[in-house]
Amino acid sequence: MTTICPKCRYQRQAIDQTIHADICPNCGIVYSKFIAKQTQADLPQATEPDAQIKIESTPTRRQQLVAAFFYVPERVDEGAFWARVACLVAFVVWGGYFITAGVNWEKIGSSFMHNINLPFHEFGHIFFMPFGDFMMILGGSLFQVLLPLALMCVFVFKQRDTFAGSIMLWWCGQSFIDVSPYIADAEYRALPLIGGGGEESHDWGNLLTMMNALDSTQAIANCSFGIGALLIIAALLWGGLILKTQQKNLLMRID
Repeated sequence: MTTICPKCRYQRQAIDQTIHADICPNCGIVYSKFIAKQTQADLPQATEPDAQIKIESTPTRRQQLVAAFFYVPERVDEGAFWARVACLVAFVVWGGYFITAGVNWEKIGSSFMHNINLPFHEFGHIFFMPFGDFMMILGGSLFQVLLPLALMCVFVFKQRDTFAGSIMLWWCGQSFIDVSPYIADAEYRALPLIGGGGEESHDWGNLLTMMNALDSTQAIANCSFGIGALLIIAALLWGGLILKTQQKNLLMRID
C-alpha cells in the first residue's frame, strides 16, 4: 500500500524503511497527528482521494530521535554530496591524527583546533562565574565541550543538516582530547598558561586539589581522551551512514 504524506505529498520509498512508518522522511510530520489535527479543526483533508496512508502505531520519542538524527533529504545536490565526501575524508585523517597522538601536549596544544577551542574555553570561565568558584574553574573545559554539542542539536533539529551535525560531534570529541593534556598536567602544573598565569591559575590543578583527586590525575586524563576518541569515531561513522543514504538518493534521481 502506497504511503503519501498528506502535507508535502512525498511518496515513501524503499530507502525510507529505517524511518518509522508514521513519520514523513521529507518534511518530518507525524502522519497520524497531522490528520487528527486537520479533523479536529474541521478542515478539509490535505490528502487526495488516491492518497492511501498506512498508519501504524504513533512513533515513540526514541523513534522520532532516530529519525531526526538520520534524516536525509529526498533531493541531494551532486556537487554538495561530493564536497561532503571530501570533507569526511579530511576529518577521518584529522581525527586519526588526534587519536594516534595520545595525551600529548606538544601535538594537541600546537594544533589548529586548540586555537579554535581556546577562546571558548576562556569564555566558559566567565559564563559559569555566577555559579561559584568550582563551576567557574570547571566552566572553561565544560563550555568548550558543550558548545559543539549545542551546535550539533541546532544542525540536527533546526537546520535538518545531519551531516553538519556529525561534524559538530567530531568537534566535541576533539575538545575532550584537547582537554586531556591539561588534566594530565594537574599534578605538575608545568604547562604554559594563557596570560602567563602561575600555578595558582591552573584549572585542573585547582579542581583536582579541591576534590582530593590529584592521585587520579592520569586516569581522569585518559578517561577524557578515551571519551574524545570514541566520539570522533562515532561522528565519522554517523557521517558515513548519512552520506551512504544520500548516495542512494542521488543514484535514484540520476536513474
